[in-house]
Amino acid sequence: MFTGMDEVDWASMGHAYGPADDVPGLLRGLASADPADRETALDGLYTAVHHQGDVYDSTLACIPFLLELVASPEVPDRGAIVELLTSIGGIDLDDDELDPEDEEFEDAANYAMAAAAVAAGADVFVGLLDDPDAGVRLAAPCALAMLHGDPARVLALLSARLEGERDTEVRLALVEAVGRIALRHEALRAESVTWLTTLLAADRPPGLRLAALTQLARCAPGLLPDDVASTATALLRATDGAAAGTGPSPAGTAGPGAGVATGQGGGPGAPWADDLLRTLHSALGDRVEDRIALLTGQLTSADPGQRTDAVWMCHGLIRAWRGPYDEVVRLVGAQLGDPDPLLHGAAVSLLESLFGLALPAADALAERVRTADGDRPADRRALVALARLGDPRAVPALARALEQPDLPRDAAFTVPYLGDLAAPLVPLLRRRLGEVALDEQLYDRAAPLLTGIAGVRAAEALPEVLRVLRGAPARGGEWVTEAALRALTSFGPAALPAAPELRALLGGASSRPSSSVVAAAARALWAATGDVAAVLPVLRELLAADGPDERRAAAAALGAVGRAATAAAPALRDLLASPERWLRMDAAVALWRVTGEARESLPVLRTAWEENRYGRVEIAECLAEMGPSAGPAAPLLRAELARPRRHNVLDGGSGSHDIEQDERLLTLCRAALRAHA
Repeated sequence: MFTGMDEVDWASMGHAYGPADDVPGLLRGLASADPADRETALDGLYTAVHHQGDVYDSTLACIPFLLELVASPEVPDRGAIVELLTSIGGIDLDDDELDPEDEEFEDAANYAMAAAAVAAGADVFVGLLDDPDAGVRLAAPCALAMLHGDPARVLALLSARLEGERDTEVRLALVEAVGRIALRHEALRAESVTWLTTLLAADRPPGLRLAALTQLARCAPGLLPDDVASTATALLRATDGAAAGTGPSPAGTAGPGAGVATGQGGGPGAPWADDLLRTLHSALGDRVEDRIALLTGQLTSADPGQRTDAVWMCHGLIRAWRGPYDEVVRLVGAQLGDPDPLLHGAAVSLLESLFGLALPAADALAERVRTADGDRPADRRALVALARLGDPRAVPALARALEQPDLPRDAAFTVPYLGDLAAPLVPLLRRRLGEVALDEQLYDRAAPLLTGIAGVRAAEALPEVLRVLRGAPARGGEWVTEAALRALTSFGPAALPAAPELRALLGGASSRPSSSVVAAAARALWAATGDVAAVLPVLRELLAADGPDERRAAAAALGAVGRAATAAAPALRDLLASPERWLRMDAAVALWRVTGEARESLPVLRTAWEENRYGRVEIAECLAEMGPSAGPAAPLLRAELARPRRHNVLDGGSGSHDIEQDERLLTLCRAALRAHA
């Protein structure tokens, strides 16, 4: 074994952490009799030689020796080595990624060479399909489906192997591998789909049927049964029953709630079922109602582990897709009383992110808040979720939270959602704001309190807000100054005593703070005094500045001033042709609010709607204000309401307020359509 490895000039090669002279030791470690040594070696290869999926020259040099290890029956844990080879050789590239003119051509070329090198030795995986080691048999099907150069032969081998395989997880891996072939090779799709369809027969084990259903959802969704959700739920119940020792149940007798009603699934579910369900959910994509029905079945399972996974699947579904979620949310709320900390923790995390959509779980949240003992994170999240619903039952608990020495920021930020119901909290907010130290930590301590005060327009807090405004530190002070200015703006004329401070912030150009602070001060001064002569020159000056941020801040402030700022309309019109798309949008909104005429703003807003989906909430708000004048934008609004996917979905990430913002967009679209109906 390892013939010729010492003749390789490893030191001249590299990996993620420098020279690759340590690679021979890692390769030898994979063949060690000591499990700890094997684990360390495998971790080292993933960390350095295949770091985050990268392929280096040292990675390419490893491939022959990894294939040699896989072919050696005496080497333990060869399944892990097969998975490593599958990852190294399994990156698919488009033709344009292999363009020598592309700056990333060298990386793409390494991936292509890795795929070719592993494929050249992929026959070794054929002999692993009946290996005595179940871990090896588990890894081999995927390797063959992704790496072997003769997919027709692989399809025949996989389908033939199923009947002789006794290990359930390996059987499922064989089914998944056939699904991969169907997706990767159009010429073999019909044959693959036919074979998968045969696995749906009633005499097949329920887990195998569920796996076949999942792969059909991926590669032939048109062949799925109309009742795919109830079928999948019935199969899931049957696998639960088998895992619990109660035996399978007939597929036709288990509806979405059958696990609870019949007592099946009382034990732990099959460990592979959750992976299948995640894959099935992903494959169903925009079939939201089917996914909701499937989640309803999962959330009524007697297995808390399955319900926990279902809650996390709800996260992914509701974050990305619009739909009728009332029943699902109610069922998630029902998990709050479960003793399993993972389950009720997942449930409260989801409900916290739903804002108004959490309404069907309001009673469950209120009960959780009422019975909370101590200050556990899950209890705090339940309180935040309840307050975001504007539920009066949150007020006493919020008062207790705001009394804590270490102010809970998340709780304070929810106060505005309660509106007038938060009036009893105002004295407490004032006291806490009056106690904060005027130091470099002021923003972290004061911003949540200022947000709460602004949200309820608590003008009686003027002395405390002025104290913060006057005492903001030089370092980081602008953030807290803006928060204080937003509070003063919310007070309107009641903030008149603050006018001297506000005028000072507008001072001479050489002594002014940042443009965002100046714009915020102008808005506050206008709200307090109505003195357009004091704010308009400053805002027009900002509107002519070089930076788009200054001009955006000025445009927003002019929009807040409204018709009194008509003199700024020509400058706003000039910005409608700005190369900055956000600035064009802000100028169009401001121009409408300043002139009350939609003729010039509306074409810009319609274009902005199409080119900048993240600006749609603000645009929809403006269109709703326009009323009948926004008629030409009606097709855009109707198309948005008909779209199943949320407008702000990001691949690979999400924001804590994404669902709230998308639901606000839908509300504004409906309001705008009603306004010009």
